[in-house]
Amino acid sequence: MSFNLIGGLLNAGLGLIESGGNPLAAIGMGLTGATGGATAGNVAGAAGNAGLGALNAQDEAFQLAMYGEQIRHQETMQAQSQAFDEMMDEKSESMREVNTPRDVQMTQRKADNQITKKFIESITE
Repeated sequence: MSFNLIGGLLNAGLGLIESGGNPLAAIGMGLTGATGGATAGNVAGAAGNAGLGALNAQDEAFQLAMYGEQIRHQETMQAQSQAFDEMMDEKSESMREVNTPRDVQMTQRKADNQITKKFIESITE
């Protein structure tokens, strides 16, 4: 078994990049590279994987931000809808309050008209 110092250092560096700065992952990958040997293909593949991992992480962060924005927008719309519903309920209640005396007045006028008609009939007989 041979010990490849350059392969260990390269894999340790890649492990540090891929794990987002985790030193334990860097040490583990460095030991693997030092004892197993790192070829140019392994290093290039690991670098490519690290790049794709970074792009995936960036895409996930963007999607999470978009999801948060969508939730914020829905909460704003819900608050506006609730405020509108409350306003319409208050308006309906105030209209009922205004219409109640009006309906009572109309009923009183009809009753007064009936009384007036009967009075006129009693006079003309």
